[in-house]
Amino acid sequence: MGVTGHTFTMPAFDKVTLHTSRLLLRPLRPADAEGLLAAHSDPEVMRYSNMSAWTSIEQANELVEQGQRGAATGRHLCLGIIPHDAGTVVGTCTLYALSESDRRAEIGFLLGSHAWRKGYMAEALSALVQYAFLDLALNRLEADTDPRNARALTTLERLGFVREGQLRERWIVNGEKSDSAFYGLLFSDWERVHGPKAESGT
Repeated sequence: MGVTGHTFTMPAFDKVTLHTSRLLLRPLRPADAEGLLAAHSDPEVMRYSNMSAWTSIEQANELVEQGQRGAATGRHLCLGIIPHDAGTVVGTCTLYALSESDRRAEIGFLLGSHAWRKGYMAEALSALVQYAFLDLALNRLEADTDPRNARALTTLERLGFVREGQLRERWIVNGEKSDSAFYGLLFSDWERVHGPKAESGT
């Protein structure tokens, strides 16, 4: 592993594929751009995001390219979420800000509104969390979200994340200030719940 400051480079992520009972999670491809745009251009989906709703396919193409570069270099892992019965990307889940010395990473996630209320995000993040703890041997995962985003808060808490604080007016998007609720999940806490039931592998 190569070290640069407090970040580190893991083995390439471009071959990582995770499976759940209903979902395929894999690195992004150019063909995913339309599905990504559909999700990121929806004001309801982006309501509590730290960025504005997308307006062009070029933004989707850039996310695909960033994801491919990050996967190839091991700097971050952005996986498309693909339901088996749909075959198209409906959202993403991401590991980023990896720290070697602290064995820590942050997670991000986004899901198109047409895929809400099906439990997809909790299912996808459960697989990503297991991969982070068992395959990458991380000790801690972090997440932050707008405290008004009840859907995201519920998902994190169901996965065992603990709310550890709130950062006031951390983001300003389109002139609107918003706080950030900060969550953490330790491997030791996750292991107590999942223990030997969890199996590593991609």
